Amino acid sequence: MNMQSNQELANLQRSKLTPMMQQYMAIKDNHPTMLVFYRMGDFYELFFEDAEKASRLLGITLTARGAASGNPIKMCGVPFHSLDGYLAKLVKLGESVAICEQIGDPATSKGPVERKVMRVVTPGTLTDADLLPEKSERPLLAMCSVTQRKTVTTGLAWLSLASGALKLMEFSGDSATVTTRLRQELERIVPAEILSGDNGDLFENDAGTHVNRVPDWHFDVVGGHKALLDQLGVATLTGFGADGLGAAFGAAGALLRYAQSTQGRGLQHVRSLTTETESEFIGLDAATRRNLELTETIRGQESPTLFSLLDHCRTTMGSRMLRHWLHHARRDQSVARARHEAIAALAQSEAAGPLAATLAQVPDIERITTRIALLSARPRDLAALRDGLLQLPALREQVIRCQSQGSDNVLLAAIRTALATPESCLELLMRAVAQEPAAMVRDGGVFARGYDAELDELRALSENAGQFLLDLEIRERARTGIANLRVEYNKVHGFYIEVTHGQTDKVPDDYRRRQTLKNAERYITPELKVFEDKALSAQDKALVREKLLYDLLLAELAPHIGTLQTIAQGLAQLDTLNALTEHAQQHNWVAPQLVSEPCINIVEGRHPVVEKQIERFIANDCRLVNERRLLLITGPNMGGKSTFMRQVALITLLAYVGSYVPASSATIGPIDRIFTRIGATDDLAGGRSTFMVEMTESAAILNGATEHSLVLMDEVGRGTSTFDGLALAWAIARHLIDSSRSFTLFATHYFELTQLPDSHPSAANVHLSAVEHKDSIVFLHAVQAGPASQSYGLQVAQLAGVPQPVIKAARKHLARLEAQALDATPQRDLFAAPSADPYAQEEEEAQAPAAALNEAQQALLDAIADLDPDALTPRDALEQLYQLKRLAQA
Repeated sequence: MNMQSNQELANLQRSKLTPMMQQYMAIKDNHPTMLVFYRMGDFYELFFEDAEKASRLLGITLTARGAASGNPIKMCGVPFHSLDGYLAKLVKLGESVAICEQIGDPATSKGPVERKVMRVVTPGTLTDADLLPEKSERPLLAMCSVTQRKTVTTGLAWLSLASGALKLMEFSGDSATVTTRLRQELERIVPAEILSGDNGDLFENDAGTHVNRVPDWHFDVVGGHKALLDQLGVATLTGFGADGLGAAFGAAGALLRYAQSTQGRGLQHVRSLTTETESEFIGLDAATRRNLELTETIRGQESPTLFSLLDHCRTTMGSRMLRHWLHHARRDQSVARARHEAIAALAQSEAAGPLAATLAQVPDIERITTRIALLSARPRDLAALRDGLLQLPALREQVIRCQSQGSDNVLLAAIRTALATPESCLELLMRAVAQEPAAMVRDGGVFARGYDAELDELRALSENAGQFLLDLEIRERARTGIANLRVEYNKVHGFYIEVTHGQTDKVPDDYRRRQTLKNAERYITPELKVFEDKALSAQDKALVREKLLYDLLLAELAPHIGTLQTIAQGLAQLDTLNALTEHAQQHNWVAPQLVSEPCINIVEGRHPVVEKQIERFIANDCRLVNERRLLLITGPNMGGKSTFMRQVALITLLAYVGSYVPASSATIGPIDRIFTRIGATDDLAGGRSTFMVEMTESAAILNGATEHSLVLMDEVGRGTSTFDGLALAWAIARHLIDSSRSFTLFATHYFELTQLPDSHPSAANVHLSAVEHKDSIVFLHAVQAGPASQSYGLQVAQLAGVPQPVIKAARKHLARLEAQALDATPQRDLFAAPSADPYAQEEEEAQAPAAALNEAQQALLDAIADLDPDALTPRDALEQLYQLKRLAQA
């Protein structure tokens, strides 16, 4: 196959190409990096390299037509009515497409029909319902960096074109700090497409997001500031909290320029601006979002996740807002408290069920409004909008009923105000749009009868043709005396009067012969000719009239865009709150208490997702206060350590999201970030081993955690040698206690670490217990005070299916190792109080082996002496019995 590149295209002798191909080449010159879909009749065609690429990506047949420089012109195409399906596939692959339409009249054009690119479709500028995921946003993001005296300031601007939400952010620091922060923000925002300047040195595209390089001058700060003022129609950005920004304005300018160019028109639905700050949301890095499985499982699946569990939303607007809340929990406790109060009001009034039933009848008003603004709304969008607005009085009444029962919730009051019915907008839609309009304007049947007299007349001509022909036939038979005279129509010859040859002598003088057949003659009369002209053109004229009326209708709806966006926001909030209320009522969740004192005090907490996956879930407490900041968690694999840690983090996050939580009670103080270091993963493509990933994540925690952070550390140091890992785990734990002072859940199999609370009073031991039964193990999944007695590693290996000979060999080797440990000379406590020379002590501690166990007999006697049989529960007694048996065997 002879591949022809874009450069080769530019070098073709265009004068030798057909006029149509010259037109295509000129259009392609303006969109060199995009696939150009060139409208030709009922198909969109692609040529040259675009054709070869599209054929490969879409699996469509590659053909050829004509020649260019002696080579056949490669070509492929798709039917115009199937365009959306192909666009969806290309956008999913990260491709951008320029849609070139015929805008001239083929009947009057001399040479090629005039064509123009009417729309550009890119991953970050989607508004079509068929191309967008229903329950998530796909924002377009632009980034601009300014460096002054080794300080880098990076500004971000991102826009969800489907909703009109425009946001800005700016942060500064040295290059390394800003690069890390940039990566974190991109992980939070998850843009579908990124705009970067030609230099773009600061950006590393780790996530594989589609990146477009645009000229640096598009990021001009002064020009961007003016573009924002013009877009928002204001004289100052002070009211949007954007004073003092610089690089973010440059990013916004490039963003707005690009978005407008893709749509071919202004963005009249982008009417507000939000300025975000670092301290606004609870920080969640990518590892934490992944480990907590907020909206995607660790394996990349959509369920079971926290989002899939809570998403009882009846509208896609509500689902998108719920997803946003889970990733953007506010640090400001008043935001969550208002949501808690709203849930309480909905639950008390028993409104969740009726609200859900009414909300189920509401369409995606947010995205319909955007399509109205961009003049791309379809007739059924408008019909759905009309039917959705009709539900507002019932929804508003239900909210008022909630408030009338003693709840004066500020959030519900704001929602009630937002749901006021836009009477003039609804009246226009009721009057204009047919009850069940056609899917496309080109199909006709969009407008209701009585909306436009001219359209009604044109429709009547087309629809009443049959009755007219019947009446004419009856009259002509009576006038001519020809009993078998027929008045008919076909697409080739139009309307005609047919008379058999034996009756032609009775034909009146005003009949004009139109066609001669073997057995009959066909005629036309002046009256029939006038009707034919009207009838044949009526349908075409009706379609033209409907297109004109539809454009005018969209223009009439434009002034209501702001109101419709407010309604959509109110509906989304109400739907999300109602979904959280439903879940809380169905699963016995409670309202958390957010307080100003540092604490996480959870009583009988449960993992929200795991408890739905198993038959019986064991609830557990967690108490962290100012003087008890680190819990050392020991216990067997599969004992529930990771589940316990995750449930504490999820309950904390849910409390700040504004949801009720799965617990008997939960009291939680200020939280700024949640960090997790859980699981063993590698990044082979990035050249990072499992241990390197572990240490990278640990470094991010140690460098970022504060006294208001919640940290989850699971099995730190297991990826290297025993003594290296133990030393690292000890040093990391001590740093979290002494320096970070974060609330920390620290799970480990290094039993030596359980001595840490002896020298650090703010640390405490807890364990998840298990008991042996014959050759098997029973996990109790209950968190208890104190360290675990053993790890039960061999029993877990047996459950996993490790062959029995291997298990037996391991048992024998374990006995030998334990005997050697008993004979070893006891070593100084690894966690003794610091000496006068801390550096000498740390060097000595790094070289010291783990503390040896006591003599077996002494251990057995001590264990028996410590027993209080009268105070033991049956479960505790069984566990102690097995522990004594192990000590006796040793």
